[in-house]
Amino acid sequence: MSTISPQMEQSLRQGFKYLNKFMVAMWRLGLGKWINAWPEKGGRIMVITHIGRKSGLTRRTPVNYAEVDGDIYCTAGFGRVADWYRNILAHPEVEIWLPDGWCTAVAEDITNCDKHLVYMRDVLIASGFAAHAAGIHPRMMLDDELAAATAVYRLIRIRRTAARTGSGGPGDLAWIWPALTFALLPLALRRRR
Repeated sequence: MSTISPQMEQSLRQGFKYLNKFMVAMWRLGLGKWINAWPEKGGRIMVITHIGRKSGLTRRTPVNYAEVDGDIYCTAGFGRVADWYRNILAHPEVEIWLPDGWCTAVAEDITNCDKHLVYMRDVLIASGFAAHAAGIHPRMMLDDELAAATAVYRLIRIRRTAARTGSGGPGDLAWIWPALTFALLPLALRRRR
C-alpha cells in the first residue's frame, strides 16, 4: 500500500481484522444481503471460505469484489502478506458467499494479466469506502497513478464451479433470531403489564 505510511497500514490491518470478524458474523446471521444493500458506500462484500495453508482449518474472509462477465474478481490489498491470499495460493478450491447465493469455486492470482488494471479498478470502485480508507480514489486516478498506488496489491479471479446449499454456509446462525425473539418476548410482555 504505497500511498500510506507503514504505521497507517498496520492500523488498517488491525482495524480490518475486527471488521472482518463482524462481517463474517453478520453473514452467518443471515444478513449478507443487508450488508450489500448500499454498495456505493459500503462496498460489494462477499465471504471467501478457504483452508489454512498451515493449520488445514476452515477460514472465512470477507472481501470486496466485482463481477465481470460471470467471473468474480477481488484484491488482496495488503499484497502477498495477506494470510487469506497465501491460503488460496496453497488451496485454490474455495467457497464464496455472495448476496445471491453460495457456491464452490476456484481462485487464481491473475495479477499479471493483460486487463489487470481494468479489473483492479472495477474491484476498487466496487469496494465503496475501503479503497478511500487506503487513500485510493479509483474513479479519479489516471492509470499510472492507480498502478503505482496498487503496486503491491494482488488480483484474484474466482470462477464458480457448483452451487451449494445446506448447512455450513451463509445464514447458518439465522436460527438465533427466532430463538432470541422467543426468549425475550415474555420479558417484553411482562414489562408492558
